[in-house]
Amino acid sequence: MLDPRKLHLLRELARRGTIAAVAEAVTFTPSAVSQQLSALEREAGVPLLERTGRTVALTPAGRLLVEHAHAVLEQLERASAALAAARGGPSGPLRIGAFPTAARVLLPPALVDLTGAHPGLVPMVSEIDPADVSAALRAGELDVALVHEYDFVPPVTDASIETEPLFSEPMYLTDRPSVADARADAWITDRPGTLCHTMAIRACQAAGFEPLVRHHIDDFDTVLAFVAAGQGVALVPHLAAIDPPAGVTLTRLPLSRRTLAAFRKGNGEHPAIRAAVAAFHAAIPHLPL
Repeated sequence: MLDPRKLHLLRELARRGTIAAVAEAVTFTPSAVSQQLSALEREAGVPLLERTGRTVALTPAGRLLVEHAHAVLEQLERASAALAAARGGPSGPLRIGAFPTAARVLLPPALVDLTGAHPGLVPMVSEIDPADVSAALRAGELDVALVHEYDFVPPVTDASIETEPLFSEPMYLTDRPSVADARADAWITDRPGTLCHTMAIRACQAAGFEPLVRHHIDDFDTVLAFVAAGQGVALVPHLAAIDPPAGVTLTRLPLSRRTLAAFRKGNGEHPAIRAAVAAFHAAIPHLPL
């Protein structure tokens, strides 16, 4: 019988590429991860890994088993959700991840609704960049998260994660009538590796130029303060641009940011997840969209 915990490690290896990265993600030692994967090979009866020096790659049998691992782990999530529903209403800790804008404008009214309707739930919120959410959900560090996706940035596809759309908002450019008109300006973007940074770079590339990025700032309030101080131009979503500083002009662009709820595949019917997503939807009419 194959051990689901070992299947989880194999799936993480397929995603992360090295045993050291898997060990860091699951808070094991690299030696412990190697031992667990070796035990999985013995259970499977076929080689799952090819070791060449310090590198490890999946064999064809290993890749095949990863595909089955997705289905096995999804079914276990469904079983867990069904048992939770059988026990009664939502209760216990609920770990919620959110990007800063959503944490500021969507979560406060959503949490009021959620805890009012389900006093047994204990929401625990952590700010997290959407690019890091899938790994946190797979590792069990989060139960549900608010993520976003942009035009010009294809959504991150992850066979172990499901999403449910919540709302869309337009994007604005500061102090210029179009992105093309900002080719000679300094730009303010998020850190490299974030979806916001990728969106800004690709929007400029679509307009025919590579932007000169001078500042990397994650918080949109700070971004707008820098714009007001003449330190560059930036792309900002609607919910971050409701009350811009004096002197900052905003041009609405034919671009949008979409916010979604994300959770492990198979776990969407868990009572706590359903309650959280329902509270997210209930909070949307209160947003200044």
